[in-house]
Amino acid sequence: MRLLVVGAGSTGGYFGGRLAQAGRDVTFLVRPPRAARLRERGLEIRSPHGDVTLQPRLLTAAEIGGGTAQPFDAILLTVKGYMLESAMDDFAPAVGPETMILPVLNGMRHVDRLKARFGGAALGGCLCKCATTLDEEDRIVQLSGLQELAYGEMDGRSSARMQALDAFMTNAGFDARLSPVIEREMWEKWLLLASMGAVTCLMRGTVGEVEAAPGGRDFILAVIDEVQTIISTVGMPPRETTIEAVRALLTTKGSPQTSSMYRDLQNGRPVEGDEIIGDLVKRGRDAGIAAPLLAAANIHLGVYSSRQGGCR
Repeated sequence: MRLLVVGAGSTGGYFGGRLAQAGRDVTFLVRPPRAARLRERGLEIRSPHGDVTLQPRLLTAAEIGGGTAQPFDAILLTVKGYMLESAMDDFAPAVGPETMILPVLNGMRHVDRLKARFGGAALGGCLCKCATTLDEEDRIVQLSGLQELAYGEMDGRSSARMQALDAFMTNAGFDARLSPVIEREMWEKWLLLASMGAVTCLMRGTVGEVEAAPGGRDFILAVIDEVQTIISTVGMPPRETTIEAVRALLTTKGSPQTSSMYRDLQNGRPVEGDEIIGDLVKRGRDAGIAAPLLAAANIHLGVYSSRQGGCR
C-alpha cells in the first residue's frame, strides 16, 4: 500500500513519521517552505515512546500537479479545517478511482465537503487521539503517551480495502484500530472537542481552573449538555459511557488539561473555531436548538479570529 500524508505538522508528521520509521511506503505532501525545512533538518519527533529523526519522502502540490506522482492507494488528510479547500486542490491529482481518503479533521463538516468533491465511495472514516504540537524548532513533540488511530468504513461494513489498511497500520509504533462504528466515534470525538474547546477557550483556563471557579462545574456540565443535545439531534447520539467519560474528564479537580484550540489561541495561531464550535452552533440553530453557551464561545473565537486576520 502506498500512503500519501497530506501535511507534516504535529499530527500528520507524527503518525506518518511512525509509519515511515516502521518501513511503510509513506510520502508527505507539504508546502515548499516545509519541504525545504524537512530536507534540511529531517522530520524530528520527540516522544515518550522514543525520539526519532527521519529523512521523509516528500512531494509538493506542483510536483503532483505536474504529473510526477501516480495515484496513491490511500490519503491520510491531516490539515486544519480552515485549510481543507486548498488541500483538496493540492492532493486531487493524486486521487485515482481506487484511492481511499482518510480525514482526521475535527468536527464533521469536512465529511460533506470531501464527499461533494470526490464522491462518497472514496471516503473512509478516521479519527486520531494524540496530543502533539510543533515546538519553536519545528520538532513534533508528543505531550502524552496517548497515540491512537482508528479507521473504518462509514457504513460499518467490512471491506477488503479496510483490511489492507489495517494490515498497513498495525505494528507501526502506535495503537491502530479497525472500527465497525467509526462514524459514531467521529461524532463522539466532536462531543469532547467542542465541549473542551468551548470551556477552555471561553474561560481562558485549564479544566481544573474552570472547575474550581465559583459555578465552574455547573458551567462545564451545561456546555456538555448543549453539545450532546445538538449532536444527538443532527448526528449520531453518543453512547452513555462516552458522555459520562467526557463529564468526568472535564470536571476533574486540578486537571491541567486544555484543548488544542486553546493552546493555539494562547500562542496567537489561527484556530478551528468555525469547524469545532461554529458549525455545531449552526446545525443546532437549523434544528431549532438554542445553545447560548456555545454561541457565546463561538462569538468569542470569532472576535479573536478577526483580530488574527479572519482565519478560523
